Amino acid sequence: MARADRPDPVEAILAQWRRERPDVDVSPLAVFGRLHRSFLRYQDRISEVFDRYGITMAAFDVLAALRRSGPPYRRTAGELAEITLVTSGGLTLRIDRLEAAGLVVRERDPADRRVVHARLTKEGLALVDEVVEAHFANEREMLAGLTEPERRRLSALLAKLERSLDQAARAVP
Repeated sequence: MARADRPDPVEAILAQWRRERPDVDVSPLAVFGRLHRSFLRYQDRISEVFDRYGITMAAFDVLAALRRSGPPYRRTAGELAEITLVTSGGLTLRIDRLEAAGLVVRERDPADRRVVHARLTKEGLALVDEVVEAHFANEREMLAGLTEPERRRLSALLAKLERSLDQAARAVP
C-alpha cells in the first residue's frame, strides 16, 4: 500500500526506468502497471467470495452465463463459449465438474439429438443467485472509493483501452 509521503510502487518503478533508460518511453507502465496491480487485488477479493461458496471463478463464469440466459437457463457449449471467457473445448471440463457437483445437467435437444445443452439445476440456480448477491456486493465495496461519475468515466476509459488493445492486436503481422 502506497503512503502519501512517498510515491506509489508504480511511480517508483517509472522513476527508476526514467533514471536508467531516459531514452525509452516507459509511460505505458503508468496505465498497465496499475491495471495489473489492481487486477491482482481484484482477483484476490473475488476469490474470497467464490471460496466461501466452494466454487471457482471459472465455475461462476459458466453458472452466471446460464443464469443470465433466463429460463430455462440452458445453453450449448458453443453458445456458452460466446458469452463466457473460455473456448467450447475448455467448457467441457467445467461442465463436467459442475455436473458432478449437481449444479448443471446435460440435456439432449428433442428437436436435434446431436445438440446437447447444459442447464442449471434447481441447486445450481439457488447457488448462483446467492453468489451473485455476494459477488456484486463485494465489487461495490471495492469501488467505494470512486464516485458514480468516476466509475462511469473509468468504465468508458477501460472500454476505450480494450478497443485500443484489439486494434493493436489486429495491427500485428
